[in-house]
Amino acid sequence: MKIVDLNRETKADLLGKLLKRKPDSFPEQEKQVAAIIDDVRNRGDEAIFEYAEKFDHCKLTAETFRVTDEEVAEAVRTVGEDLMGVMGRSINNIRSFHECQKRQSFFNTKENGVILGQRISPIERAGVYVPGGKAVYPSSVLMNVVPALVAGVKEIIMTTPANSEGKVNPQVLAACKLLGIRDIFKTGGAQAIAAMAYGTQSIKKVDKIVGPGNIYVALAKRAVYGHVSIDSIAGPSEILVLADDSANPKFIAADLLSQAEHDEMASAILVTTCRQLAEKVSEEIDRFLTVLSRRDIIEKSLENYGYALVAKNITDALDAVNDIASEHLEIVTRDPWKTMTMVKNAGAIFLGPYSSEPLGDYFAGPNHVLPTNGTAKFFSPLSVDDFIKKTSIISYSEPALRSIHEDIEAFARAEKLTAHANSIAVRFQ
Repeated sequence: MKIVDLNRETKADLLGKLLKRKPDSFPEQEKQVAAIIDDVRNRGDEAIFEYAEKFDHCKLTAETFRVTDEEVAEAVRTVGEDLMGVMGRSINNIRSFHECQKRQSFFNTKENGVILGQRISPIERAGVYVPGGKAVYPSSVLMNVVPALVAGVKEIIMTTPANSEGKVNPQVLAACKLLGIRDIFKTGGAQAIAAMAYGTQSIKKVDKIVGPGNIYVALAKRAVYGHVSIDSIAGPSEILVLADDSANPKFIAADLLSQAEHDEMASAILVTTCRQLAEKVSEEIDRFLTVLSRRDIIEKSLENYGYALVAKNITDALDAVNDIASEHLEIVTRDPWKTMTMVKNAGAIFLGPYSSEPLGDYFAGPNHVLPTNGTAKFFSPLSVDDFIKKTSIISYSEPALRSIHEDIEAFARAEKLTAHANSIAVRFQ
């Protein structure tokens, strides 16, 4: 891990490197994605089957495209009771947390006959994308589906790629069984996003698409945004640990590596006021690398986006934290709660030495679908709000409108919208 002094130049250099991972830095892939989306939009299932054979070496037909109940049952048997129990307990925690996010419709009534309100209703149909590349993420199924269920979404469609034998990962299907998801289709990549956005002969068009994926999935989601809603354009995984000299270097090293193993573009950053801690963390990382199974991926991630930034003081450290706006932020200081009050930008914050980032990935309850690439400055974690619609309700009585009609007409005339003004005035002529 590179250890550098934190200053204006080193921070700018790091931010520049991180921003290069944004989807708009991949013009060639963007062209490929546009062609795939257009093809699926025009040919539907036929195009999906061809891409499955081309990219996944999987031959699909109209009969094998959708996952059957028998395939799900087989997956549950393969996974076994122990993992089913773990996922069940995780679902309980996720559901409990997201239940607290539910909003209620409201109406405000005034004596003059004015009624104003907001109606909350769920979207009708959601599409969930589950990746199936370098790693398998049944946890992603739970995190994307539970908020939709809590919001009251009636139809949930899932797409996930199958292997060359036409099989979907059994852990993913077992998670679907626990959540009651039955509309599961064997397709991945940009073609899956296009199918959910525009519909095919087999897949219904959805209202919103959620779920992580590779650069092709991210670009596809960006391309269909506006035709459907999306959760976000997710970038590579990120972790930032803010620590002082009280922190345990072994814990920090382990936590940094927990995100670096996702892929070569993941970032793992330590910001500390203690150079000695940075050096010890680097040593612990080297020790862990000798025993971790995804060493090759981790080494590439650390080579490109692994940093230990040594700040002169906590103020400078916090400035860097807020500028980077990391997906995951661990605070391991003497008083992490006090430090947390000075953090403005982060997807999720983990406080203290025993709040390791994987706790949030799997079990605590808050959603692990988080803003990346600095977008925590203006985006939020996936929540129940992502699966609802808010509709404004307006009702005025004749006396209520009469008391203010001249104000509205004056406003409309100021904008030179005489038909607007007339729409109000005609009621009182």
